[in-house]
Amino acid sequence: MYEKIKKTADFIKTKISLQPETGIILGTGLGGLATKITERETLEYADIPGFPVSTVKGHEGRLIFGKLGAGNVVAMQGRFHYYEGYNMEQITFPVRVMKELGIKRLFVSNASGGLNPSYEIGTLMVISDHINLLPNPLIGRNDDRLGVRFPDMSHPYDLGLIDLAFDVAKQHSIDIAKGVYVATTGPTFETPAEYRYFRLIGGDAIGMSTVSEVIVARHAGLPVFGISIVTDIGVEGKIVEVSHEDVQREGAKAEIKMTTIISGMLERVR
Repeated sequence: MYEKIKKTADFIKTKISLQPETGIILGTGLGGLATKITERETLEYADIPGFPVSTVKGHEGRLIFGKLGAGNVVAMQGRFHYYEGYNMEQITFPVRVMKELGIKRLFVSNASGGLNPSYEIGTLMVISDHINLLPNPLIGRNDDRLGVRFPDMSHPYDLGLIDLAFDVAKQHSIDIAKGVYVATTGPTFETPAEYRYFRLIGGDAIGMSTVSEVIVARHAGLPVFGISIVTDIGVEGKIVEVSHEDVQREGAKAEIKMTTIISGMLERVR
């Protein structure tokens, strides 16, 4: 796999002039942050050797290089999911490529269902930990060039970046929460009984992505920051019928706050 990663990264380097410091993965309905990136250089996934292609509405399928905050970034405007039929190597391949391109840290975002009774639609939850109910992307033979066989996960989300996010949020008078994200396969939304179960095992929010990318990033030695926008509620008594369009719409409403936090963090992180 290493040779494939290097080949793809080498191709990208011939198409861009900017050296990214931070990788950003934008979730369902959250691609608008990419419009804030200046000095943009854009590559379509379909034009990048080895890259999967987004098949889900709300995931544009572009790799965008440029400046956000005070730093150089590469942003994935759209990610890949297990429920699309992609395997774990394909889903996490872009993280490996971004690492090969020289990023120093990874920011991930997603839209999620709220499990914590204190959450409302639009709540911003900084991810402090996760529960992985997807296949582990590190299963199989390990390539030591990519990371150690048994990576530590005692702090999957960087504590310094979490503290920085709360400082930036306070500076801009934005209310944010901190909690545990549960990752499932999808593509069905959860039943009421499943929502109760995921809350009982310690979840504050639930979604169908992100954790596989985080595991691979930690395997690669990258610090990770994660943030989730609650777009529907999975709390007993508050559960209503939800659609993918609902998720996109609510994500877009709260995205400006997420963009403010991430941009503010990138002004200060080094």
